Amino acid sequence: MTFGVREFELALMHRMRDLNPERVEEALREMGASRAEVRAAHAHWTRLAHAPRAPKGAAALRMALGPAPYRGRRPAGSLTCTVLRWTLPSWPGLAYEALLGPGDELWNQWFVRPSGPAASLTLADLAPWTCVVADIGASFPGAVQMEGPAPHHWTVDVPSGGRTYRASFVYGLLQRLDPAPATG
Repeated sequence: MTFGVREFELALMHRMRDLNPERVEEALREMGASRAEVRAAHAHWTRLAHAPRAPKGAAALRMALGPAPYRGRRPAGSLTCTVLRWTLPSWPGLAYEALLGPGDELWNQWFVRPSGPAASLTLADLAPWTCVVADIGASFPGAVQMEGPAPHHWTVDVPSGGRTYRASFVYGLLQRLDPAPATG
């Protein structure tokens, strides 16, 4: 089995299925993919991640997605990082971004909006698979980012209309929006 763009998308969807199984099932129907294909793609990607001779980090992303159509630089504190971006068919208007530190070490990978975060979104605009973490920060002053419960998961508490909602993200892509748990 080769590992290309389709398999990479399916491997991402495997993780997204934890939080948004209905949207993943819809996407699989649109792609003509089966659950078995998702499991196989995830297992293959996991094997590659642990195989001693397989490419790692950004090299693994290049192996699956090809050369990055966008390559740039971004300051991060006292360092300058390399930014790589790919567009993926299942998420038009967004890009999958890899942030590389010194020695091309993969520091982060997630979805971004290449044109910059969408500002002035309302709670009603926060639809799964259409928003990224930066959109929330740009649209909701006072939003609080937190680590999620698993690798590549983020949560953001979003204040709106006197209430707080919890946005759950996988690879920086919104999966669901729920009332935030009560604190006390």
